[in-house]
Amino acid sequence: MRDKNVLVTGANRGIGRALVEEALKRGAKRVYACTRQPLVHADKRVTPLILDVTNAAHIQRAVESVESLDILINNAGLALYDDLSDRAVLEQHLAVNLFGTYGVTQAFLPLLTRSRGTIVNILSVATFAALPIIPSYSISKAAAFSLSQSLRALLAGRGVRVHAVLAGPVDTDMSRDLDIPKASPQSVARGIFDGVGKGEEDIFPDPVSESMAESWRSGAAKALERQFAMLVQAAPAEA
Repeated sequence: MRDKNVLVTGANRGIGRALVEEALKRGAKRVYACTRQPLVHADKRVTPLILDVTNAAHIQRAVESVESLDILINNAGLALYDDLSDRAVLEQHLAVNLFGTYGVTQAFLPLLTRSRGTIVNILSVATFAALPIIPSYSISKAAAFSLSQSLRALLAGRGVRVHAVLAGPVDTDMSRDLDIPKASPQSVARGIFDGVGKGEEDIFPDPVSESMAESWRSGAAKALERQFAMLVQAAPAEA
């Protein structure tokens, strides 16, 4: 993190705010804190940016405000209780959690390619097993995980790394009504940056998610991901 330029979406609270503070502690040169509402921060290394990840004009203005970027953290997310009876709710989740991540990533990809940088997508263990009280959220995070895996394979040749963060329950507004053990946002932020530093493709940053880390990394599904990624490397270059 030292002397790196970092951009965090959804930086106003929860994991996003903790990521901003942790990046500063670890010596980041510049942290672009992206929020939908104006943000004020005491540290001069923080540059607030207005960014709704579903708004193409916001994304373009953010790109124009960033001179160089080493680490993009796609943290902005939406989680609403639903029962899949309303298609509009599912589409709302996909707009933020999938297409928001996709749109921001594509917009900043030229800068990340130039720096041979890093993309970090904040996902959830609901990627692996849907949480039926928030099924639209679970579906969107599973889709975002597939996006992360695809980008990982496609961007490896450009020197851009892609990390997927499979977080368990975190003590944020999103999980306020769930009466279950939760990790603090600060500890999760530390776990995320530790995982990035270790080069872990899939990061399990808290006790609940960490309990399934080894079975995932050594399992058949991860082996198949690596096997499929080799098809990109074997594809003939375009003329």
